[in-house]
Amino acid sequence: MANSRRRSAADATRPENTEHTGPAVARLIQLSIMVLPSASDLPSSRAGARKPLAVWLAGTIRRADHLALNERLAGEVAESEGRLPTLVVCELEPCITIGRLGSRADVRLSDDDLASRRLGVAFMGRGGGAVVHGPGQVVVSLVASLGDLGHGPHDVGGYLDRLQAALAGAIGSARCGSATIRPGVHGVFGRTGLLAAVGVAVRRGVVCHGAFVNACPALDVAQRVDTMPARIRLSGDDPLPGTMASIESDIQRRVRLQDVRTAVVQAISDAFMFPRTHINAGLPFAVRSASALPSEITTRVG
Repeated sequence: MANSRRRSAADATRPENTEHTGPAVARLIQLSIMVLPSASDLPSSRAGARKPLAVWLAGTIRRADHLALNERLAGEVAESEGRLPTLVVCELEPCITIGRLGSRADVRLSDDDLASRRLGVAFMGRGGGAVVHGPGQVVVSLVASLGDLGHGPHDVGGYLDRLQAALAGAIGSARCGSATIRPGVHGVFGRTGLLAAVGVAVRRGVVCHGAFVNACPALDVAQRVDTMPARIRLSGDDPLPGTMASIESDIQRRVRLQDVRTAVVQAISDAFMFPRTHINAGLPFAVRSASALPSEITTRVG
């Protein structure tokens, strides 16, 4: 039995697509299969009936390609015999995206400043506020039906709670003991600011998009973008930080991006109790985004 399980794990780690891979993919795959749960570790009532999780470890991709990827995956997962629950872990090209809770006013940079830094700004069909993207950030896109994640068709709140708990656990595994979740507020906070922003979209019972975990990015632009809008961070008795920080700035020592990526994959697989996890390198399909994508028809949450 043990030998059979090891052979199965080895088969699952053979890359099916080598495009868009980063230099640490092989190491990440090796570490991930050592810690992900098997079906025998799950309660008998949930093992066997659950679908496995397909994990795709990519490098840096364009913002428009990432949007097109989420759109297509959400459509394929929603089909009756569609794609398996899919987790894409990647980095985005330097840019700023704004979700439903944000506005252009949250980006405290002029158009000239943005142009000089070659930063585009785009409004996205997801929840959350304005987020700065670039090297050192782990972009997490979990695309699956709520039923495949163990939730009812309308239990978006329960899904968000489990996703945030998984992100907090992944950040904590980097010895960042200050990672906390605030009741009623989406995201994971540290001593120096928001460490993981959450922005989810829901369509026909399928969740897509996900979260942005700052491992070790440069923070000069992030400190001028309010990811947590003032109307939210000042609404309670304890004001929340408005801008994003990073795990590295929080613990004041070097953090390896590949370690955070590995922890995120493990934590999400554990949190949603997937019986098996198939690790792949690259992207599930070639993405060629149109220059002008149609507006997303989504319910945007968190």
